[in-house]
Amino acid sequence: MTDSHAAHHRPSKNERRAEARDKARQLREEQQKKERRQRLLLQGGVALAVVAIVAIIALVLVNSVRPAGPGPRNMASDGFKLDVGLVPVTTPALAVDDTPVMSQPNPPGVVDIQLYVDYLCPICGDFEEVNGPLIRTLVESGAATVEIRPLAILTSRSAGTQYSMRAANLVACVANYSPDAVFDVHTALFIAQPEEGTPGLDDEELLSIAAAAGATGSSIERCVRDQQFKSWVLAATERATNGPLAVQNAAIDSVAGTPTVLVNGQVFEYSYPPFEQSEFAQFVLQEAGDEFSTNPSPSPSPSVDE
Repeated sequence: MTDSHAAHHRPSKNERRAEARDKARQLREEQQKKERRQRLLLQGGVALAVVAIVAIIALVLVNSVRPAGPGPRNMASDGFKLDVGLVPVTTPALAVDDTPVMSQPNPPGVVDIQLYVDYLCPICGDFEEVNGPLIRTLVESGAATVEIRPLAILTSRSAGTQYSMRAANLVACVANYSPDAVFDVHTALFIAQPEEGTPGLDDEELLSIAAAAGATGSSIERCVRDQQFKSWVLAATERATNGPLAVQNAAIDSVAGTPTVLVNGQVFEYSYPPFEQSEFAQFVLQEAGDEFSTNPSPSPSPSVDE
């Protein structure tokens, strides 16, 4: 008979240890390979995440931080001037980093009215409602000129839509492409003025205001949708609030808030609420009288019903 132990060799203690060591080595190698794969996958995932984050940041920066561009035509003073008869005063565009150029002084006896406004500012809206028709009459009659200076001080108060900036950009777009419509757009923006804290008017509504005033066309539409003059609006706002002002004989160095109204360089210190048209009218008459007494001429003086 054959010994069964001879047929089935039992590994010795040393052999079992060697086999165990070999299996342990194989397990370690497999574990190390697995760990390397996991590290590579993790590193690759992190790299992809970093690339994605960089791409998102770049996209946001491209969309929100546009390179500075030239200002609109007809606003080289940072304002849009309407001469007697509501005739726009034409000027070349303000180049990047150029200093605004003061408008030419008025002839003796013609009052110079400067309006610093924010189209979201409720006090500006009240001032326009009460005194806008008077200003229109004065300019149409030849007794005064008016220079409209749109600012974006309240840009952060429109639920993230930057309405103040977009409304000022609309005025700049119209000044650049359809200057005859600026005064009507300025008036209409206050008629349709939204409340602070709301999103304000969207681009379609702004374009409708422009169209109703006669400012239409693909250039206006692109200018509004692309916010062509955003950089200029922000720069003009900074210049106005930091000073000095590009205004003849300005009695102040900078604008502290809106509305800021200057007549022949003097600040209209209004009482509010409410605005009284007679108060502004008397101020204009006073400044017109001072101008006329200093520089007598046959130019028409303001005629205001008291």
